[in-house]
Amino acid sequence: MTDETKRPLTDPTAGADSFEDAAPLDTALCLSGGGYRAMIFHLGALIRLNEAALLPKIDLFSSVSGGSITNGVLALNWNRLAFDSTGVAANLIPLVVDKVRTLADVTVDEESIVEGILWFGTISDHVAKDYDKHLYDGATLQDLPDSPRFVFNATNVQTRSLFRFSKPYAADYRIGLWRNPSIPLSKAVAASSAFPPVLSPCTLEADDNVWEPQGRGELCRKPYNTTLMLTDGGVYDNLGLESPWKRSKTIYVSDAGGGTPADPDPDTNWVGHSKRVLDLIDMQVRSLRKRMLISAYQSKQKNGAYFGIRQDISEYKAPGRLDVPFARSLQLAETPTRLKKMNDHLQEQLINWGYAIADAALRSYPHPELQPPKGLPYPASGI
Repeated sequence: MTDETKRPLTDPTAGADSFEDAAPLDTALCLSGGGYRAMIFHLGALIRLNEAALLPKIDLFSSVSGGSITNGVLALNWNRLAFDSTGVAANLIPLVVDKVRTLADVTVDEESIVEGILWFGTISDHVAKDYDKHLYDGATLQDLPDSPRFVFNATNVQTRSLFRFSKPYAADYRIGLWRNPSIPLSKAVAASSAFPPVLSPCTLEADDNVWEPQGRGELCRKPYNTTLMLTDGGVYDNLGLESPWKRSKTIYVSDAGGGTPADPDPDTNWVGHSKRVLDLIDMQVRSLRKRMLISAYQSKQKNGAYFGIRQDISEYKAPGRLDVPFARSLQLAETPTRLKKMNDHLQEQLINWGYAIADAALRSYPHPELQPPKGLPYPASGI
């Protein structure tokens, strides 16, 4: 039997239960990719989950790409959140929302590309440096809480597998476990958000003796376990579903992934045509993951709710839901997938939209008992 036939690599959740601590974590929240658009949209979902007293009930936060930026700030500030007796944290906005928004006030990708080309270090190194400067202040994965679990997902270009960063271990099921890694949080987030081609790859150096070959482990050898070439987690799974899929009964998904519209006259030059084809591949991978999730909800295999930036809120039947024209939600969904400065008005509209669609999904399906919201987090900006 060959290495490739030991375990089916066509399984979209292959390896998700391969590690020794894969005990059930009942409730998970997945934060998708999508650059600053996703980073800000997810804040609205977090605000609504907090108001509903659902945030402290989440055992696992799994993120990719732009969602990992927000997840990192939430993780680093988790133990400072002041949850009251009802399960609501009064200081979520100053500790998490306002902090994340400081990064949206600066452009990271353009400067990092220039610095990576003209000066020492890779583009990804400069992205990590900016993340650390604005958000993480030298923190490592060991500065995160033991509970809940925070997972930052990247894609291993060498092994074709998902690579997971967390406090108890970094892992690729074809390499093994690296226990208690003191990897900078900024490095983990930079790997998770290394958008190809310009911000990718992110290189992670390791000693080969830190690895335990759990999982399949057939690639626990040099150079696979010493010089790891990582790219955006969204290349493998843009919803961040794999980490919680076989471990969590209830899964909430906040999806700020972009779309690929029809194009009557696509580029024929190799650069433009290649980008178009890659966009279509990305869209199909995301669609398959979403279809798997919705099917699991419908069959009662999973509980939870999906709140997507491209959803039509009128399809949700929650009484008192916030009305948002579908055309407007699609406009917000077309915000470029960049790490580019975003004005306050657009930030607040994206937060409001994330809040509104999360509320509609939560009250239409798993939590009809919740009271309707009193209004948007930033009413003056609207949607």
